[in-house]
Amino acid sequence: MRLLVVEDDKDLNRQIVTALENAGYAVDKAFDGEEGLYLGETEPYDAVILDLGLPKVDGVSVLQGWRRAGKTMPVLILTARDRWSDKVGGFDAGADDYVTKPFHVEELLARVRALLRRAAGHATSELVCGPVRLDTRASRVVVDGNPVKLTSHEYRLLAYLMHHQGRVVSRTELVEHLYDQDFDRDSNTIEVFVGRLRKKLGVEVIETVRGLGYIAAAPEKV
Repeated sequence: MRLLVVEDDKDLNRQIVTALENAGYAVDKAFDGEEGLYLGETEPYDAVILDLGLPKVDGVSVLQGWRRAGKTMPVLILTARDRWSDKVGGFDAGADDYVTKPFHVEELLARVRALLRRAAGHATSELVCGPVRLDTRASRVVVDGNPVKLTSHEYRLLAYLMHHQGRVVSRTELVEHLYDQDFDRDSNTIEVFVGRLRKKLGVEVIETVRGLGYIAAAPEKV
């Protein structure tokens, strides 16, 4: 899952990005509204964390610009504690949730997980596909009750497919959502990661749809 953090406080931006990366997400960052507006309009993000008090272009205007451009990714806004009007303005502009500064990183992570879960139509933090269970809170995967150790890229790939379970996902889409903008992207690596995942999981939950991509689906019972 690929996220964007738009926050002009460099220390806070770095803190948020580090926490998200440690939780298994690919993360891009911007330090002003102009850059954030451009990235949100040109890159496919699964969710955005947006500060409202930004230089160059304020956060509400950034969000309004995204929504006018037809961008529907979930947006979590960061607001000052005593500015309730900012929260109202953010929601009216198209925000999906908010966190008040100062905040605990764990709360931010929980709200991001909830946004991603709701956007994909899931009710709980645990995703299930046949014998495979993926706990988005702990970034943990088990198969038939047995834990499976995955690399960050393998986990990210499996999480994206399971969030979109039952839908064919192209290699191009996977590349766009699994890597940040600075990563040297190569769609051929997706095939390698899928092969590794299948071997580690030991069950057929990732199917290849020839010419189209991959789909996560529970194996048929015999």
